[in-house]
Amino acid sequence: MGKLFSSNHLKGRVVHLSPPQILALSFLVFIAIGTLLLKLPVASTTYISWIDALFTATSAITVTGLVVVDTGIDYTVFGQVVIMILIQLGGLGLMTFAVLIIMMLGKKIGLKQRILVQEAFNQTSLGGLVRLVKVLVIFAIILEAIAFSILSFRWVPEFGWQEGMYQSLFHTISAFNNAGFSLWSDSLSGYVGDPVVNIVITGLFITGGIGFTVLADIWYKKKFRHLSLHSKLMLVGTLVTNFIAMIVIFILEYANPATLGHLPLSEKLWGAYFQAVTPRTAGFNTIEIADMTTAAILLTLLLMFIGAGSASTASGIKLTTFLVMILATITFLKGKGETVTFERTIRKQTILRALAIIVISILFIFLTLFILTITENAPFLMILFEVVSAFGTVGLSMGLTDELSSIGKQVIIVMMFIGRIGPLTLAFTLARPQKSPVRYPEEEVFTG
Repeated sequence: MGKLFSSNHLKGRVVHLSPPQILALSFLVFIAIGTLLLKLPVASTTYISWIDALFTATSAITVTGLVVVDTGIDYTVFGQVVIMILIQLGGLGLMTFAVLIIMMLGKKIGLKQRILVQEAFNQTSLGGLVRLVKVLVIFAIILEAIAFSILSFRWVPEFGWQEGMYQSLFHTISAFNNAGFSLWSDSLSGYVGDPVVNIVITGLFITGGIGFTVLADIWYKKKFRHLSLHSKLMLVGTLVTNFIAMIVIFILEYANPATLGHLPLSEKLWGAYFQAVTPRTAGFNTIEIADMTTAAILLTLLLMFIGAGSASTASGIKLTTFLVMILATITFLKGKGETVTFERTIRKQTILRALAIIVISILFIFLTLFILTITENAPFLMILFEVVSAFGTVGLSMGLTDELSSIGKQVIIVMMFIGRIGPLTLAFTLARPQKSPVRYPEEEVFTG
């Protein structure tokens, strides 16, 4: 009787875990595993505290890129490989690998697994999820292999076969998964004007940040007019946002001697381009962030908050969330009843979801910012930059990360976790949404 009760009780506990809770729990489990591995003596060349190992593991699995110790110096090859594996798992998604293992074992993908994948990829339906996973894995392998080969041709002559190929592999995985981890202390600043490095690295994290659903849509439908509304918004929005950001940063930093001012025109353009696209949660940098003008830093803050695509290796509120709210605002100002774009109407539920994501995100950022202004002795802009970078799992920093207090590190760890699983997923994890069958009469509330 005791055994039966225990088994049923345990079974009930598992069944009652919602998909958002399982998703959050899976990240916590791998963070714990990563922390233990990085704390092993074989993983580091110097003493690494528990909090620093936890910070690094969290930053890797959430594909953030914020570091409290030097990845290339303080970690051995074993430690760096652990970080690479965590990045790949966190970027492509833990549920992706779970489904892949089930398929490799020749077993059927059940409803529970499909629901988990649906939650992980932020999809609205269960249809085509297994196909999406297959396309994602194949595409990731092909793209990373191509990028690795190109970077090897660039870095093997410079570093030798072993070092050149290892650097190529590490930065390929880090870039595609929008992690921003680098084996060099100055990130990619030494290649600010290098066309090969700029094109390959940005190509990787832009592609990874567009979103796996968009990539699958392009794979099957080929032509732009046949794409879904989400894919059209992501592609056009990414192109326009990156172009505008590049022009603005080029103008703002053109004469700044600490960033682009001392570079020839061609390298100025490459530097402005890279710094325009990297805040979309990539985390690499080719110019020093702290030396940028205040206006350029503010633009970077906005780009980090927006992030890249839904169901991608990136975080932030997501570009489509931002675009939906902009379109809804324009609709309201024009006095129209429906939000229409590309000859399609955006559902009111989608607009409410976008609003909820933005509001919850701002509340999390404010709360984290409030705590860090108490615990950290640093300029407000530097703290704000760190918080938004952690929330967007970007990894860019103005130099505060390695100076954080113990409490500050713990707060940023929580923020990276929230940023990766998503503020709305966390809200659903803590409180299950319930639909009420009761409807009440409407009444006016004065706003504005």
